[in-house]
Amino acid sequence: MSIIRINTYDDQRFSQEALNQHGCYIADGDVPIEIIIISQSEALIKGDKAYFDEVIEEFRFNAEHITKFYNESGKLIKQFKDVGLFKLDIDKIQPIQFFVDRDKLEAVKSFVRSQENVIIPVAKCDNIYVSLDGHTRLYLAYSLGFKHVYAYISKDFDGFDYFFDEARQRNIYTAKDLILLDHEEYVDKWDKFCDEYYMSRE
Repeated sequence: MSIIRINTYDDQRFSQEALNQHGCYIADGDVPIEIIIISQSEALIKGDKAYFDEVIEEFRFNAEHITKFYNESGKLIKQFKDVGLFKLDIDKIQPIQFFVDRDKLEAVKSFVRSQENVIIPVAKCDNIYVSLDGHTRLYLAYSLGFKHVYAYISKDFDGFDYFFDEARQRNIYTAKDLILLDHEEYVDKWDKFCDEYYMSRE
């Protein structure tokens, strides 16, 4: 079984709300499944239920804080152990990304209304909270003047130390230091940087 996440914002097979949240997946080549976050811990899942377990597993790789999944009728179909969320001063979060994609920022603006909508997975390194994902949300939160966001402790990943050191060498210490780029330049600078790093480790 193959599960592919859709990372664009224009796909007629899905709702715009799900596309903006990056909650869209194609299973086995042509079966659309979408997940829409509805609270800090809950989401709706739509599509062929035969693929729900695999899609939920893929989705939670980037969103562990979503622990309850409901079908279109509102029936709870999958539940996981609650993840401990805590409030965190936005200026105490060290990014490990350098850039923000303008297109993604516009999409994120469609669902971030308050601090409660910004939930960031973090790891601790030398007593520093480090964001593992959600850098666009973090940048938007800073732009909107939020003083705090919500976070949960997650596991770091292969290459974490390298990206941590690189960010600090580039004077990226907080959300305000992230650099906003047009999509094409973001792909050229950030995606290329990541690809070259991981290729060098093969």
